[in-house]
Amino acid sequence: MSLLIGLFVLLKAVAYWLDRYGLAIGSDGVFPGWTGLKYTHANAVLPVKTIMASIAVICAGLFFVNVVRRSWLLPGIGIGLLLFSAVLIGGIYPVLVQQFYVRPAEADREAQFIARNIAATRQAYGVQDARIQNYDAVTDVEPGQLRADADTTASVRLLDPSVVSSTYQQLQQVRGFYAFADLLDVDRYLIDGRHQDTVVAVRELNLSGLGQGQRTWVNQHLRYTHGFGFVAARGNTRNPDGKPTFVESDIPPQGKLGKYEPRIYFGEQSPEYSVVGAPPGAAPQEIDYPDDTSPSGQRNNTYRGTGGVPVGSLGRRLLFSLRFGEEKILLSSAINAESRILYIRHPRERVAKVAPWLTLDSNAYPAVVGGRIVWIIDGYTTTNGFPYSTRVTLDEATADSLTSPERQVITPREEINYIRNSVKATVDAYDGTVTLYAWDDTDPVLRTWTRAFPGTVKPRSAIPPELLAHLRYPEDLFKVQREILARYHVTDPQAFYGGQDFWRIPDDPTEGSGHRGRQPAFYLTLRMPDQPRPTFSLSTTFVPANRPNLAAFMAVDAEPGEDYGTIRVLQLPRTTAIPGPGQVQNNFNSDSRVAQIINLLRRGESDVVYGNLLTLPVGGGLLYVEPIYVKARSGTSYPLLQKVLVGFGDRIAFENTLQEALDAVFQGRAGTTTGEAPATPPGGQPASGDLNQALADARKALADAERARVAGDWAAYGEAQRRLAEAIERATAAQQGSQPSPAPTP
Repeated sequence: MSLLIGLFVLLKAVAYWLDRYGLAIGSDGVFPGWTGLKYTHANAVLPVKTIMASIAVICAGLFFVNVVRRSWLLPGIGIGLLLFSAVLIGGIYPVLVQQFYVRPAEADREAQFIARNIAATRQAYGVQDARIQNYDAVTDVEPGQLRADADTTASVRLLDPSVVSSTYQQLQQVRGFYAFADLLDVDRYLIDGRHQDTVVAVRELNLSGLGQGQRTWVNQHLRYTHGFGFVAARGNTRNPDGKPTFVESDIPPQGKLGKYEPRIYFGEQSPEYSVVGAPPGAAPQEIDYPDDTSPSGQRNNTYRGTGGVPVGSLGRRLLFSLRFGEEKILLSSAINAESRILYIRHPRERVAKVAPWLTLDSNAYPAVVGGRIVWIIDGYTTTNGFPYSTRVTLDEATADSLTSPERQVITPREEINYIRNSVKATVDAYDGTVTLYAWDDTDPVLRTWTRAFPGTVKPRSAIPPELLAHLRYPEDLFKVQREILARYHVTDPQAFYGGQDFWRIPDDPTEGSGHRGRQPAFYLTLRMPDQPRPTFSLSTTFVPANRPNLAAFMAVDAEPGEDYGTIRVLQLPRTTAIPGPGQVQNNFNSDSRVAQIINLLRRGESDVVYGNLLTLPVGGGLLYVEPIYVKARSGTSYPLLQKVLVGFGDRIAFENTLQEALDAVFQGRAGTTTGEAPATPPGGQPASGDLNQALADARKALADAERARVAGDWAAYGEAQRRLAEAIERATAAQQGSQPSPAPTP
C-alpha cells in the first residue's frame, strides 16, 4: 500500500511541475478570455507550484521508506505535510498576494504581463503588422474634390449582394426548380480588358420548386439532379430601369466568361442524393435545361463524370437503401449497372470530410475556373493553446446582421486564440473533386497536420493561375481580426488597461437586413491613401466603445499579390466628430427632401429597401454611398436600383445616379466620372437639341412620371425622371449655347 500511495504522490509531484507550464495557457486573467501568466501567477503561483512539487517528492520518499519500516508515522507525516502545504501555500498565499499587493496598483503590477498579452494576441491573429496611420479626415467640400480618386469612385459597387438575390431569381431563374442563394457573392473578372467587381451566383437545383404532382421519388432523385449555369452582373452599373447589368446569364449561358461546364451536381442547395449515369447509347433521363427548339421543350442529359459512388451492384444498392432509408434504391428498375449515387454534396461538407482538422469559412463562393465551375472555400488552422493570446469564440466573432444558420463557421472547437488562413480548398461543381492547396506554408499547425496526413494538401505553387485570380482574403478571418483590432490597436499597457480608446464594430444601420446585428464587412475596390492604385479589398468601420461617431476605417488587400493580406487602418482624430454609419443613416432618414422622395417611392404597392452603406476614404475624408431599391409589396416582387444616397461630412445628396449624387454633394462637380452609362435622349439625338424640343420633352417626361407614380410603376417612373433630367439639361445647354454638363436632378 505504501508503494502504491508513494507512486501516486510522485505522480502528483509531476503534475505540480507540469502545472507550471499550464499557466502559460490558463485563462485566469485580468480580462475575460486572457491566457498566460499574470503578476500573481509569476510571483506567487509559479513558485508555489515548484515548492509543492518538491514537497510531493519528499512525501513520496516517506511512503517509499515506509515499505521497509512499516509504521503509520511516516505516512501520517507525509499526508499531513502535503495537505498543510496545499492549503496554506497553494491556496491562501496567492490570494493574499492578489488581494493586498496586486489589486491596489493593478495597472502597474500587471503592465509587463499586459504587454505580453498584447504582443502574443497580435501575433496569434496575424495583425502584428497592421499599418495604423492617423487620418485627418476633412468634412468640407469643394468642386473637383474627388479628382485624385477617380478610379475608386468609378468602381463603387452599387449592386448589393444581400439585396439582389430575388432580382436574380425573377430575371434569371428560368424555371421554378432553379434557385439562387439568399446572399450572393462578390468576385472580380476580366471583362472587356478591365478587372471588374461582379456579383455572382450559380443557378442551383431547388426541388421545393416542383409542383405537388411532380414530387415523386423518380423525379426528385433520378430526373431532377443538377442545377445549370453561372450568373454574373457588373457591380458598379445598372440598367436604366434599375435591373443588374449582366455579363453572364441565361440558359444556355451567354456572356463574357467564355465556355465552361455549366452543370451543378455539387452545390449548396443540391438534393441529399441523386442517382445518375446510364449505359452508352441509352436515352438520357436527367432533365438538363428548358429548350424551345426541342419537341419536348427540354434537353436531357446523362452524367458522365467521376463523382459519387458506383451503385450498380445489388450489394451496394442494399447498403445505400439502408443508408438513406429508401427501399426504392434497391427495387427501382431505373438504376442500372452504370449508375452512380451522388451524396455529401454541399461543398463545405465535402471539405470537412476530407480535412476534419480544418476550421472552414462560413461562405463557399463559386467561380468559373479553367472551363469548370468550382466552389472556393477558405480553410483555417486554429488552436486554443497559444501562450498569452486572448481567446475568442468564433461564432460570436464572425456574426453580423447577415449571418444565418446556413452560413456559420464549421469548426472543431468553440474557442480559439490562434488562427491562420492556411488552406484554400476547391470543390468541382460537376464531379465533386476536393482539392486542398497550402496557402500559408509557414504555419506550424499546417505543417504538423500535413506530416500526419502526407499528400492531402498540394503546395501553393500548384495553384493554377486562373484559380489564383479568384482567390480572395477570407471574410471570417477578417471579421475575427477586426474584433481583435478593436482593442489590440492599443499597444501601450497602461492605455490598454484603462480601455478608454477601445473601439467596437457598429450595428448595421440599414433597414431590410435579415436581423439586427453588427455591420458586415464589404468587398469592393478602393484605394487607401498610401496605395498607388485601387485594389480589390475587404473593409469595415469602427466607432468608439461608447459613441456613434467614426473612430477608424480598416481595409485589407483581398487580391493575391505582393500586398495581399496587408491590413491598413485609418485612425481618425479623437477630437473631431466624423459621422459614423449610424449617424449617417440617421442624417439620410431625417433629411426632409430624402424623406419626401422615400415617401413618394413607398406610395401604392411599393416599398423601399436600403442597400449596403459603403464607406470610402476619398477626397481627403470619408464618403458614404448607399443604393436605394424599390420593390412591390405583393405579387411578383423584386428590388430594382432606383436611387443613390451619398454623404460627405454633413452634406447629403439623393439622386437617380451615383454621378448625379456626387456632383450634387461636391458643389456641382465632383471631379470624377463614374462607370454609369451617360444619359441619352429618345431617338439617340445629340444632347444639344433646340430649346423648344427640349422643353416639350421635359413636359412629356413630367406627365409620364406623374402617371407612373399614380399607377405605382416605379420602373417607368425612374425612366421618366431620367428623361426629365436629360431634357432640362438639353434646354439649359441650348439656352447657353454650350455643351451640357452633368444633368441635375429635377
